Amino acid sequence: MSYENTSRAPKLPARYAAFVMPLFLSIVMTFVVSAISTLKSLGLNAAFLATWPTAWGLSWLVAFPTLLLVLPVVRWLVGLVVESPARR
Repeated sequence: MSYENTSRAPKLPARYAAFVMPLFLSIVMTFVVSAISTLKSLGLNAAFLATWPTAWGLSWLVAFPTLLLVLPVVRWLVGLVVESPARR
C-alpha cells in the first residue's frame, strides 16, 4: 500500500529549472530592491504605494531576461574561483 501524498501539485520536469530559478530569483530580488529604492526616494506614503508596483514591474521586465543571459557566465565565473565538489 502506498502512502504518497496525492494532494501535492505536479512538478515541472527538471529541464525547466534553468528558467524557473531565474524567474523566482528575479521576482524576489526586484521586489526587495525596487521597494527599498522607491521607499528611499518617496518615503512611506501614498505616493510609495502608487509608484512601487510600476517600478517593480519595470525592474522585473529587465531583470528576468538579463538573468537568463548572464547566469551561464556567472556559473562559469563561479567555477573559476570555487572548487568542484569531490566525486565519490
